[in-house]
Amino acid sequence: MIGIAFAMAADGASAGQASGFTALLPMIIIFAIFYFLLIRPQQKKAKEHRTMIDNLKQGDRVITSGGIYGRITNVNDPDTITLEIADRVRVKCLRHNVSVLLNEQSPVPKSGRADN
Repeated sequence: MIGIAFAMAADGASAGQASGFTALLPMIIIFAIFYFLLIRPQQKKAKEHRTMIDNLKQGDRVITSGGIYGRITNVNDPDTITLEIADRVRVKCLRHNVSVLLNEQSPVPKSGRADN
């Protein structure tokens, strides 16, 4: 009688192990979906921004994260740049605050406001 109880328990234990893996499988699939839809594109965008920041040079036209358009007049040190935002009006800002590098051919983007 005891042998029958052990035989039944062995079948239940092997079924429990397979069930544990199948319970873990949806979590693995959800992580893979999050990686390819959220994490990987964000890392790619951060790498492109870091490359753009490292390649800033004097004369580049940029837009800061605050929305200020300017031309780089001086790259002071590894952390700061000087922008000319109007004739003889210069401001210092941090490099990582530059959000967009404008091409010489690209026009300045127009806002949707009627008073511009």
